Amino acid sequence: MRSINSFKDQSLFLTKKLLPSTLHVLLPTALLPIALLCLYFYHLSLTSSSVAELQPPSPITSHLSLSASSPSSAGKEKAFEKPCDYFNGKWVRDKRGPLYNGTTCATVKESHNCISNGRRDSDYLYWRWKPNECYLPRKALRTTLNSIIERKTAKGNGIGVIVRTFSPSHFEGDWNKGGTCSKTKPYRKGEKKLKEMDAKIRRIEIEEIEDAKAKAKQFRGFRLEALDVTKLALLRPDGHPGAYMNPFPFVNGVSERVQSDCVHWCLPGPIDTWNEIFLEMVKKWEKQPRREE
Repeated sequence: MRSINSFKDQSLFLTKKLLPSTLHVLLPTALLPIALLCLYFYHLSLTSSSVAELQPPSPITSHLSLSASSPSSAGKEKAFEKPCDYFNGKWVRDKRGPLYNGTTCATVKESHNCISNGRRDSDYLYWRWKPNECYLPRKALRTTLNSIIERKTAKGNGIGVIVRTFSPSHFEGDWNKGGTCSKTKPYRKGEKKLKEMDAKIRRIEIEEIEDAKAKAKQFRGFRLEALDVTKLALLRPDGHPGAYMNPFPFVNGVSERVQSDCVHWCLPGPIDTWNEIFLEMVKKWEKQPRREE
């Protein structure tokens, strides 16, 4: 009897923690029949002042318009044709750095604009995600989306939905008691494991997505996939604003307690990789005929 009650308590606890916050539709489905559903599962008891500072990030930023970098060999181009698990891999050094900054992309929120806010270390900008099985190109989002829109508009009906899993926080200490995220490099593969609760949340997300995919088979032309960023985000404790969620937090010296954001991400930063994976998923869909039922 105790085990049954314990299971019910745990189920209720998980239900309260799973708080889907928003549905982002990238573009009108008449133009681009693809939506991105973002599931946020931040189990933090934020104060009203903290909530104002720590709003859920927009994982897709559709205003970039810089030139895209293309693969340098035909072999890399062929990689697009092969099925790929983009979510198993490692972070590797990339001396090229980001495709934009807080100046060229003027709509970056101040609380995410870490360099402009005074963050001095820039090492976190020089890493890229390398999947084990294929090549992940770096693309300028607006240029690529415009190309996709032109081709999609000429094709038939249908809709695609991509569901993004949550990204874990990296507080060292309690978030509301001066917890910080001061690491300056990614974790190596296998160095960091998901916390028990985070692992449960991700497992539930993936199970629900797979269940929804099975149910969606009855709908003609409907596609559903998971943008599973949880594990690759886990390895980037260095990519959060931390104290630089506010401009120049130490200009008057180091105070006893400084508010830190170890949930959201610096822009540019690791979150840009999610956009790159998203675009490759969309491109894969373009090359595959929709299921006719």
